Amino acid sequence: MTVRVVVADDHPMYRFGLRAVLDAAPEVDVVGEAADGAALLEVVARCAPDVVLTDLSMPRLSGTAAVDELTRRRPGLGVLVLTMHEDDASLFGALRAGARGYLLKGADADEIVRAVLAVAGGDAVYGGAVARRVVDALTGRAARAPALPELTGREREVLELLAAGLPTGQIARRLALSDKTVRNHVSAVLTKLQVPDRAAAVARAREAGIGPA
Repeated sequence: MTVRVVVADDHPMYRFGLRAVLDAAPEVDVVGEAADGAALLEVVARCAPDVVLTDLSMPRLSGTAAVDELTRRRPGLGVLVLTMHEDDASLFGALRAGARGYLLKGADADEIVRAVLAVAGGDAVYGGAVARRVVDALTGRAARAPALPELTGREREVLELLAAGLPTGQIARRLALSDKTVRNHVSAVLTKLQVPDRAAAVARAREAGIGPA
């Protein structure tokens, strides 16, 4: 018996690659695709999958809202999140909505297939660092909240390097990102910290104990 899967992601090429990974697994049958959260609800109603593999950032209806609606409509449905978002708000928001698994994009093909099969079997599946945070939260041993918790892990890395005095190009090389991506992260940091420029962001970072005093 194969596991029927619906895949949802707003990036066509990523969806294509994900489908190729799943199609290569004989235990999996991809029965539908969706490019946004609203379409995901329609595809699931039409295709009746065992597992939904979905991103969180999607137009029309967010992945988290779609997961909440899907699990209300079909309590036995296995939902596995595959996303680039590694912050606690996204993680625990998805779990509260009813997701039974949470992987970060970058997971290899074998890990994705294993997770789909595990979720189909009723198990909960979390990627390494994600699993540690879930266990800490459930056991009350959560680590001390990070400085500037409104930032994602990647934004905090960028801010740390800014505070260390590195320019955009060096930050990009250090984190294996493009200059444009680094500038986007910096813009997000300025917005979240509500500061006007990089110097003010660095000052906030140092006040929070990030970077050299």
